[in-house]
Amino acid sequence: MNSFKRLRAVLAATALTVAVIAPAAANNVETFSDSSRLVAVGGSLTEIVYAMGEEKRLIARDSTSMFPPESEALPDVGYMRALSPEGLMSVDPSAILMLEGSGPPEALEVLRKASVEMVTVPEMFDRAGILAKIEAVGRALGTEEKADQLAEKVGADIDAAEKAVAAVTERKRVLFILSMQGGRILASGHGTAADGIIAMAGGVNAVEGYEGYKPLTDEAVQAARPDVVLMMDRVGDHSAANDALFSHAAMVGTPAAQNHAVVRMDGAYLLGFGPRTAGAIRDLAHALYGDAVSD
Repeated sequence: MNSFKRLRAVLAATALTVAVIAPAAANNVETFSDSSRLVAVGGSLTEIVYAMGEEKRLIARDSTSMFPPESEALPDVGYMRALSPEGLMSVDPSAILMLEGSGPPEALEVLRKASVEMVTVPEMFDRAGILAKIEAVGRALGTEEKADQLAEKVGADIDAAEKAVAAVTERKRVLFILSMQGGRILASGHGTAADGIIAMAGGVNAVEGYEGYKPLTDEAVQAARPDVVLMMDRVGDHSAANDALFSHAAMVGTPAAQNHAVVRMDGAYLLGFGPRTAGAIRDLAHALYGDAVSD
């Protein structure tokens, strides 16, 4: 019975009822028994698979996996936090490699009942977290030697990038804005990818006192006194042109608005915490400090 037929049987047996989600079942493993038909869920994991030269295993990826560019030719099974079992199982995977936070839990439970082997890779926003991801992917695919070589290279590159910003004495206060939809500023607190990359690039998160992302009042933005605004380079309702950004009531009077200081970077590159992170550190540090950062 192929994977899609197994899924249909599982859905029929469970009648699509949502129950209490059980702990990790037996098909959650550290090393796949068969990764010849691999689905990668999470952009950094897809990058790691390619960086290890194991892309021949990939049969599909999620919508956050857009690098390297050739990965976009793979079938897209949907957004990592809104997966559907039908979408995943339609490609008949032998294994699913997914980043922590993928879901929803109900979809993962259906996949467990369909007996698809899965590895969930922890997400941490620092050097150690990136190397742990690489090691976890290598262990899952049974390519530990390749993973060790990649981790050594990536670790050395990150060390060099962080060393380049070590001499900066005046650290800039950086406000990462995830969205300005509806005129409300949704900004990053601590414990996020944005918080992690700001620190690695020698900046200081201008927002304190909370974890994750949340809307800020105008008073909170002004109290944060950002020197620079950091945003993803994208268009649509979640973005804002420079004039709209700095004329916003919350921004008026801040050092960032006075100097029209905004940095925009590709989101997957900036926040991916994968093999390219050393480059993101360098690019962000140069945008913040210019020639004060050594190459």
